[in-house]
Amino acid sequence: MSSKAGSHSRGSEPLRKAEMTIRLSEFEIPPMQDALLVGKKAPIGPEAVRRMVDAVSPEQYEIIRIDHQVFEAAVLKRSLLKLLPEDKLLPILLEECERVADEQAVVKAQVNIVIQVNRAVDL
Repeated sequence: MSSKAGSHSRGSEPLRKAEMTIRLSEFEIPPMQDALLVGKKAPIGPEAVRRMVDAVSPEQYEIIRIDHQVFEAAVLKRSLLKLLPEDKLLPILLEECERVADEQAVVKAQVNIVIQVNRAVDL
């Protein structure tokens, strides 16, 4: 019975996974998708991006200054950050975007996140 109690406590903990799909493309108008990465030598800088985002979609995006070899800022949709924390999302975006972009680029990304939850219940 004690082994049952031990497996019950582990079995009742939900198993959570996040699955992510990222689409990268050139910057275009309208500029916003789920994420925007601004290269260090891009024609538009982080402050201009902040003004644009505030004008187009106030309170919907988080602008994050970053210390990276290619990008100086990331603009992330706040609703994404509710699904996946910045410390999980941003490194993946940076890794994938630096493969296709240089310091002059402004890259927009469409990000789809699917949260999977499996739970066990006693019958």
